[in-house]
Amino acid sequence: MQRKTWILPLAFVSVLCWAENPPKTWIDPDTGHRVIRLTEEPGSASLYFNDNAYTANHKEMVYTTPNGISVLDLATFETRPVVQGRVAVVATGHKTQCVYYVKFADHALYATDVDTGKTRKIAALPPHGSVSTINADETLAAGTYIEGAIPSFLLPARPAAGQMHPLDQPRNKGEMMERTLAAHLPRVLFTINLQTGERKEILHSTDWLNHLLFSPTDPSLLMYCHEGPWHKVDRIWTIHTDGSHNTLIHKRTMEMEIAGHEFWSWDGKTIWYDLQTPRGEDFWLAGYRVDTGERMQYHMQRNEWSIHFNVSSDGRLFCGDGGDPGQVAHAPDGEWIYLFRPQLIQNTGVSAPGLIRPGVLHSERLVNMSKHNYRLEPNVRFTPDGKWVIFRSNLFGPTYVFAVEVAKAAPTGSG
Repeated sequence: MQRKTWILPLAFVSVLCWAENPPKTWIDPDTGHRVIRLTEEPGSASLYFNDNAYTANHKEMVYTTPNGISVLDLATFETRPVVQGRVAVVATGHKTQCVYYVKFADHALYATDVDTGKTRKIAALPPHGSVSTINADETLAAGTYIEGAIPSFLLPARPAAGQMHPLDQPRNKGEMMERTLAAHLPRVLFTINLQTGERKEILHSTDWLNHLLFSPTDPSLLMYCHEGPWHKVDRIWTIHTDGSHNTLIHKRTMEMEIAGHEFWSWDGKTIWYDLQTPRGEDFWLAGYRVDTGERMQYHMQRNEWSIHFNVSSDGRLFCGDGGDPGQVAHAPDGEWIYLFRPQLIQNTGVSAPGLIRPGVLHSERLVNMSKHNYRLEPNVRFTPDGKWVIFRSNLFGPTYVFAVEVAKAAPTGSG
């Protein structure tokens, strides 16, 4: 399908922010890259940056709408609904064409084949429990719940005044994180057998357990975090599904050092994460090889820091969603979708086991995000073929899903 392309001056883009029908495609005048609005539904959104959104055949991507879950054909960019109702998406499967989600109506885990529509109920969740991730062979889901009474400040509340989308970050997020960390509530990390619905507890803790994410290739390896203000926690951990090998992945070496927003490489060999030494001062994209223990750190400039990073399927490129001056980096000019090309620094000195391999990220700006309200995090991801970076944005008022082409658009004539 041929799409009409516009080259839009920023003043015109500003006016279009309030248009009922924002443009379907344009070339960003500041970067030369083509941007496409993928979704038609105001309030639609791509998944959280590290949740698997692509079907097992890599031909489709699921996204959320105010009415449920829809799917996008990655070849034609055509969309269609697959699940109706109030649901919370967990992830798509790596093995089957299923999307997994929790229905609010009965607080249970379901799976729907996005091609056939066949749906099955897997299991009811514990009270106040959640499921966050599906393992590589689609035999297990993993989640957490709090034992006992739930403090009132953790109970669901109406969106704060001024929130444009349910995914917007609340204005009191910092206070909530401090209170939740200090509460030391008894929590349970559990798995659910996706065939039988059987639940198994694998870890009891009074740490705030959050951000569970199975390896995309090893069905028995689960990454999770100790949540809270990052400078007050040892955040990134892995554990096996039998409860063994509970391992801290990154241990700080200086005061106020922070590490977080962790994600897997597509081959499951590397855990990548945002590293700051110390918080808000020096910025790295760090990697840890789970098979060898090797560590890499790619340096970046303040303006290049991003709320989330992601990696292409071949591991050769990274992307980032930038941030406004109110974020931890306080970047004066960081409101961009970025492409990064990593370069390791050649070692001409001492080499020894345990030394970190240093490198730098070379950035390219893809999309000007100065009209985006960063209370909604863009949550970038590459398409499986590496040709597009997908993100969600409120550039035009309501939230939609967009894609920017990694290659620059060909110059257009004046006629």
